[in-house]
Amino acid sequence: MPQLDTSTWFTMILSMTLTLFILFQLKVSKHYYPENPGPKSVKSTSKHIPWEDKWTKIYSPLSLPPQ
Repeated sequence: MPQLDTSTWFTMILSMTLTLFILFQLKVSKHYYPENPGPKSVKSTSKHIPWEDKWTKIYSPLSLPPQ
């Protein structure tokens, strides 16, 4: 029965690791990262809504005084 030739294993593992490292670096370098990950300023847009001018209150039947 022939012996298993392991003389090329080191070369194969090394070349495979190097190839995976290069592919991973290329994949990561194409990824978009935000330039400034700081908090964003929240600007409230105030639109004029007609029903905001009136005072309205909705009464629940249970909150009304008994009659």
